[in-house]
Amino acid sequence: MPELSTIFAALGDPTRFAIVERLIRDGEQPAGELLDAGPVSAPAISRHLKVLRKAGIVTQRVDRQRRIYAVRPEAVQSIGAWTMSHREFWQGSLDRLELALQQESERK
Repeated sequence: MPELSTIFAALGDPTRFAIVERLIRDGEQPAGELLDAGPVSAPAISRHLKVLRKAGIVTQRVDRQRRIYAVRPEAVQSIGAWTMSHREFWQGSLDRLELALQQESERK
């Protein structure tokens, strides 16, 4: 599995993010169905899909003349795990802040 920094870098582009959102929402799609994911040409969509493949975010399978793309569940899971670990950090910080504010309020 590629590093999260590679995944986040790939998702940092609005067109690639839109492609992944579409694949998550609608399931696997042929490349031709993704042409309206952004204001770009068909060759540009192909380049975006290549970046997403290299980042380990999507898979490609061949069905006769079509290339079918799908999101790799492992990529989404790694993003989710990272997000949850940071959520715990922020929740702990907010809990400490709330306690400090309560203690300050009680002193007054």
